[in-house]
Amino acid sequence: MKYRSVFDIIGPVMIGPSSSHTAGAARIGRIARHIFGEQPERVTIHLYGSFAKTYKGHGTDVALVGGLLDYDTHDQRIVDALQNAEKAGMQVTFVPDDEEPEHPNTARLILEKGDDRMEVVGVSIGGGKIMITELNGYPLKLTGNQPAIFVVHHDRHGAVAAVATVLARHEINISYMEVSRRKKGQTALMVIETDQPVNARVADEISRLPNMLKVATLD
Repeated sequence: MKYRSVFDIIGPVMIGPSSSHTAGAARIGRIARHIFGEQPERVTIHLYGSFAKTYKGHGTDVALVGGLLDYDTHDQRIVDALQNAEKAGMQVTFVPDDEEPEHPNTARLILEKGDDRMEVVGVSIGGGKIMITELNGYPLKLTGNQPAIFVVHHDRHGAVAAVATVLARHEINISYMEVSRRKKGQTALMVIETDQPVNARVADEISRLPNMLKVATLD
């Protein structure tokens, strides 16, 4: 295995006893918050594998909620995240699940505000690293290490090319792209990781393209 930096070996700067159960959990919560685009009013968190067995003892609960409050892994406020969430008006429910996941450190987060609802599955793979493996039922592989744009769109010819053209016009380079769909000709999810952040102006331009339904970005 090739390491890119010393932090891949010793793990991230963090609050809590475990890079997998604390730092990784905080990153899952924070990425979910950023994809959702704002603080949710209600969150239901299903925990699987070792997350379900040890989430209180290892601080997985406070880490996930801290991430949902947009706290970074080293933020001292993570310790008080449950109380802070209550003060901020965010209701959080934990559901330990007996189902055996593909990876032992798995969480399914359901974020809601008004009529908006988003479901994210995240996996903590060790050393503070994570993988987002599902978004609203669409499979994907997202590390959160680079900026990304998420586009829900009608499954029509030219949709992917249209988005890529806008990014190219703004000199945003694509480093990774994945398109998932549940059924041919219906809706699909385009996930694009980029070398440069996609700002709000570019995201708005993409949202106004034909066949686009929803656009979200991750810096």
